[in-house]
Amino acid sequence: MEKARKKAPFVNLKRAVELMLDGHPVIFPTETFFALGSRALDADATARVFRAKHRSTVRPLPLILGEWEQLDLIAKSSDSIRPLLEQFWPGPLSVIFPARLRVPDILTGGTGRVAVRLSSHPVACALAKAVGEPITSSSANISGNPAVTSAAQLDPELCTSVYGILDEPPAPAGGLPSTLVEYDEANRLHILREGAISREAIHAAGFEII
Repeated sequence: MEKARKKAPFVNLKRAVELMLDGHPVIFPTETFFALGSRALDADATARVFRAKHRSTVRPLPLILGEWEQLDLIAKSSDSIRPLLEQFWPGPLSVIFPARLRVPDILTGGTGRVAVRLSSHPVACALAKAVGEPITSSSANISGNPAVTSAAQLDPELCTSVYGILDEPPAPAGGLPSTLVEYDEANRLHILREGAISREAIHAAGFEII
């Protein structure tokens, strides 16, 4: 009879980085909720995130940057979008970009696009920076279940599918998920999901929304 996997241990930042570099997903805090993530450019690790969450692989995984320079590793961006990023990054604004060829298809759900944000959470940011590339940041739950703001709320099934839980302050604030936006080919801004940053806040910052 196969032994049941034990719940993942709590780990520090150094150990969380080691686990990610070894291809293992890790649970970590973000500015909104706890997330489950892996190295963005590691297709096998990304597949483990999908399996742990029971998430369909046709649904792309969002990404977190550790620093501005990491954007160029995974996405093609234009100068026209820079003012928007400078206004709302770091923070809960996810922007859809065309993915670079090195980005695994499983990460984009076959769309050829990636949703990216520069996190304002110091731990999430430090994790991605230390790993040396963007990390996936899907909510730390079984697909269809609520996102959580404390490690005590994490689903036991999910916790047996990962190798480490990084739980360092500040705690996620909860509330709405990140706002998701995209520029179209005519350079017009569309809000695909209104979240923590409101339509009004984007408009008040001087950006026209279609």
